[in-house]
Amino acid sequence: MSVEKVEALVVGAGQAGVAMSEHLTRHGVPHLVLERSRIAERWRSERWDSLVANGPAWHDRFPGLDFAGDPDAFVPKEGVADYLVAYAQKFAAPIRTGIEVKSVTRNATGPGFRVETPTGVIEAEYVVAATGPFQKPVIPALVPETTGLTQIHSTAYRNPGALAPGGVLVVGCGSSGTQIAEELMQAGRKVYLSVGPHDRPPRAYRGRDFCWWLGVLNKWDSEATPGADHTTIAVSGAHGGHTVDFRKLAAQGMVLVGRTEGYANGTLTFADDLTRNVNRGDANYLALLDEADAYLARNGMTLPEEPQARVIGPDPDCMAHPLRSLNLTEAGVTTIIWATGFAVDFSWLKTAAVDEHGRPRHVRGIGAEPGIYFLGQPYQTRRGSSFIWGVWHDAKLVADHIAKQRSYLAYSGTGKPA
Repeated sequence: MSVEKVEALVVGAGQAGVAMSEHLTRHGVPHLVLERSRIAERWRSERWDSLVANGPAWHDRFPGLDFAGDPDAFVPKEGVADYLVAYAQKFAAPIRTGIEVKSVTRNATGPGFRVETPTGVIEAEYVVAATGPFQKPVIPALVPETTGLTQIHSTAYRNPGALAPGGVLVVGCGSSGTQIAEELMQAGRKVYLSVGPHDRPPRAYRGRDFCWWLGVLNKWDSEATPGADHTTIAVSGAHGGHTVDFRKLAAQGMVLVGRTEGYANGTLTFADDLTRNVNRGDANYLALLDEADAYLARNGMTLPEEPQARVIGPDPDCMAHPLRSLNLTEAGVTTIIWATGFAVDFSWLKTAAVDEHGRPRHVRGIGAEPGIYFLGQPYQTRRGSSFIWGVWHDAKLVADHIAKQRSYLAYSGTGKPA
């Protein structure tokens, strides 16, 4: 079987892979993008039916193409996937779909890397892992398989009607967990939401979306601090966008509990941290309002006052008298949805750019092993790195580095000796 050769190989055709292909095209770097399914597949098949982007269309996009329609709208998941397909078509991205990369190893007989796929071997001088941060759903090994109880990760949730009748416990209060829990409650389900530490920004304040505020306050470009890349963010673009307020959700009938920490004999136990977590989320929310007000005053800008935004409601009963345990059968809970995040899976990348724990070893996307690059990782260069617009800028940095390395290799050695 012949070996195909390409200068650069990009693994993954989501937002990271499409952005990478655009910048490599601009540099004139011959390359190929391999995608195991379809372009932007996770947006289509690994998200719930009603999901919309968490940022408005004017913000969550690539610089070279606007979304059609209202720029302040929150685009449905299929619209985001269609947008990425259209963007790739705009510059004829060399994407091959339905091809999974099985392994990448250092080429033993020459420079570059040997890439194994089901359709053959490809040799590439540069490999970009553009598979993003949402690779392997994590479900804690806490609750054993139990008759009458379904456990799924948030990636497997589709809509309320797809679940068995009965109550639902959602574990995780980030954007996914909160939006799913709210949808289930609005569908008439009894919902318990396990709330851990989180940040809770306003959806909008004084006539500006929080994406705008994070931009002018220079927070999108903040670099990672210890623990910051794991901060849970509760924000929603659902129903035209609204601020996540756990006190209001509880007032509407949702039962909030603390972090899920144990299980025995059909009963889950929760940490005594619910009030602390909600209060800290409220403090984070108010702190951003303070920064926003200070920014306007400092810059002499006038935007409509919004004093009602600072009103924090009373403690609901589930906070005043928090549950520390829940017998699932007695509570009628038939489903647990684990909105507990993801782990990376670079088992196919068998190089020194992956550490002994399977995590990428890189600085700003430039791998520890020369020729290996990463794209789409949280806080790769800044807070916005794993967002659509942020990954586009990180892709430019990685492509620029590849172009620089190519220029060194193109040197003919004809210069005068020192």
